Amino acid sequence: MPANKKHLTKSKSQRFAKISAGMLGGYMVTESLHIALAFWVNHLVVLMTLRFGGFILWVGLLILAFLAKNGWKVWGLYLLLTLFSCLMIYLGKIYNPII
Repeated sequence: MPANKKHLTKSKSQRFAKISAGMLGGYMVTESLHIALAFWVNHLVVLMTLRFGGFILWVGLLILAFLAKNGWKVWGLYLLLTLFSCLMIYLGKIYNPII
């Protein structure tokens, strides 16, 4: 039985935005968040958490991208979260020069 047309994405650009935001954007957010956490807490614990929690977070962000109406807004949100995590990485390097 085919899917109901009202639930399908109407344009190809929205479909591309959702797929790429879910796959690439979700991965970027997951990795940058865990790297930022590694600078602020014990990095060995964060690396062990990344093995399982990272995959769960990435899948959650992937699903979230498909639930949104606009894929480009999801890309914007994921890029902002990644940039915030990068700022935390930068500040972690300044305040913890040992790592």
